[in-house]
Amino acid sequence: MTTSSSKPKRIISLRSTIWVYFAVFTFVILCIVWFFQVGTLPKYYEASTRSKIMRISAAISADFDDEYPLSNRTLIEDLAYNNTMTIVITDLNGNALISYDYMGGFSVLTVGSGYQLYKYRSDVLASDTKSFLTTMTSERFQTTELLYGGMLHDKYMVFINTSLEPIGPAAEVIKEQLVFISLITFFLALFITYMLSNRLSSPFKHIIASAERLASGDYTTHFEGGGYLEINELSDVLNYAGSEISKVDSLRNDLIANVSHDLRTPLTMIKAYAEMIRDLSGDNPEKRAEHLKVIIDESDRLSALVSNLLELSRLQNGTIELNRRQFSVCEFLDSVVSHYQVLSEREGYEFKIEHDADMICVGDDTRLEQVLRNFIDNAVNYSGDSRKIIIRQRNLGSVVRIEVVDFGVGIEKEKLPMIFDRYYRDERTKRDVTGTGLGLSIVKEILKLHGMRFGVQSEVGKGSTFWFDIEVSPQN
Repeated sequence: MTTSSSKPKRIISLRSTIWVYFAVFTFVILCIVWFFQVGTLPKYYEASTRSKIMRISAAISADFDDEYPLSNRTLIEDLAYNNTMTIVITDLNGNALISYDYMGGFSVLTVGSGYQLYKYRSDVLASDTKSFLTTMTSERFQTTELLYGGMLHDKYMVFINTSLEPIGPAAEVIKEQLVFISLITFFLALFITYMLSNRLSSPFKHIIASAERLASGDYTTHFEGGGYLEINELSDVLNYAGSEISKVDSLRNDLIANVSHDLRTPLTMIKAYAEMIRDLSGDNPEKRAEHLKVIIDESDRLSALVSNLLELSRLQNGTIELNRRQFSVCEFLDSVVSHYQVLSEREGYEFKIEHDADMICVGDDTRLEQVLRNFIDNAVNYSGDSRKIIIRQRNLGSVVRIEVVDFGVGIEKEKLPMIFDRYYRDERTKRDVTGTGLGLSIVKEILKLHGMRFGVQSEVGKGSTFWFDIEVSPQN
């Protein structure tokens, strides 16, 4: 035989996970900032400047007066000053009419302007669009500049020049600032992560400690929330789970106690009567027959208990399949109640059927008969001195409701949710008919398997009504 083993998977703590994600997030944000503020800044600045030059050219063209070109000095000066540019207006021969240089004398339009303007005039005329926008380097100052040239109302030309060099020193300043910003952001992220991880992990530590107490059997454990919606919801769910586990444990203890009692009692009686037959009544036929009857009855009771336990287990495990078919409700009720004729004649019980119009329903009528008989048996056991039981049919559209009504002691309101639990019995009432205590639990599982609604209404001192709904066949 060969065995395989694998190393246990390493599980990262919540605190470490938060730190890693926050560190990665901070790193990504800083990379994005560096990329846009340093890596793409020159290209972005150039694209922005190109766009600005085109807007300024459009503004000059819109307000330029062809008849009195010199009247446009104020407009040209304002545009050049506000945008740190050099703007020159020339005639078609390249002679400068208006010229404003706000680049500190470094403009290619003002250095050797006579030859340069004539050259740029030729570039405009040679262009298909009668305009150009280009990046160039000043031969004298080795600076990178943008130069625009274009026709102005077919009579003049406009040239706009600005430098791209100021972005270099600005980028260096931005780099220095980003170094400090990155360090501050990183350490701030560490601090925030530490505080946040402690804040988030602390409630889970309390929940884990409470869960360990719950697992050890302390069902009074209460789970505290942590100030967050999800953690509060988790605490509520765990508190509910603890309450339900407590109920299950209580029911388990009751089940063991009741099964032990129900097994011990008949076994004791079987042993006692067997000893009586052996020692006292073995030679007396009448007493022997009486004692043997007790042994047989107790054996039947044990057999019924074991059978019900097995059936309940099969129902809860889903190993029982339903045999659904159509059947008449009125015939179904009459057939079930007919089995109680002997009990009516012998014990004085009154069984009354209240029929509504007959309906054809769908279901496993054998299992539903088991449900109805359990309800009637329960009514017999708790009907008290009235001994009157009503089996009522109520047609409610798509379903037929079957009700079993008794006028006995009733059930206290706080005990109604437990009435279908395994081995629940009302301690105030002694049964007239022996049962295993599992009938209503079996009823619950059968009706759940059918997908049918069921329930009970009761009032102390006035009796109880157990009911279930059967689906009506579409053929009605």
